[in-house]
Amino acid sequence: MPKTDVIDFYSIGKRLIDIFGAIVGIILFVVPMLLTTVWIKMVSSEGPVLADMKKRVGKKGIEFRMFKFRSMRPNAQEWLRNQPDLYRKYQENDYKLDPDPRLIKGAAFLRKLSIDELPQFFNIFIGDMSLVGPRAYFRYELDEQLLKYPEAIEYINKAITVKPGLTGVWQTSGRSEIGFVERARLDADYASRRSLVYDLLIILKTPYVVLTKKGAL
Repeated sequence: MPKTDVIDFYSIGKRLIDIFGAIVGIILFVVPMLLTTVWIKMVSSEGPVLADMKKRVGKKGIEFRMFKFRSMRPNAQEWLRNQPDLYRKYQENDYKLDPDPRLIKGAAFLRKLSIDELPQFFNIFIGDMSLVGPRAYFRYELDEQLLKYPEAIEYINKAITVKPGLTGVWQTSGRSEIGFVERARLDADYASRRSLVYDLLIILKTPYVVLTKKGAL
């Protein structure tokens, strides 16, 4: 069988699984999403419920808005950029802060259990994302990190040949404990190895990682 036929079969199967999984996810988690909406408005009423973030880099480098519950103060990224010492620390630590002064009350709980990621089921349903794939990067994050780690360019170019995912190899292998280059390598490896069976194994591994909070910030 020609390779293109295999790729088409995989793509069709993956999209059907994504649509089904997104519908199931929205139904299963509608109550937690509603409760999270109420909580965010109670503790941070001046800001939107969804994070007002810069667009992320998707398949083939096309940018899209990734839906995510807001777990930080409004305009968090602009606020951070106005704190030179803190922003320098943020850059040096692979774009992470622990503790993170931008977080709103209760945000640590939302993020440890990945509740803030639940709106991405809507991204999956409309086709911007997949259930399984590399984690979507910010454009500025990619630009700045690739200046520091040019050896990762080949990995990134491979990683963006597939849709980003709600879960994936990086997300189930340590998340914030993994540096940029290794994360890019894992993403590229997934793009090379992708199959429906591999996706299923990652999906089955995800609940354990979420419940044990491995690598969550």
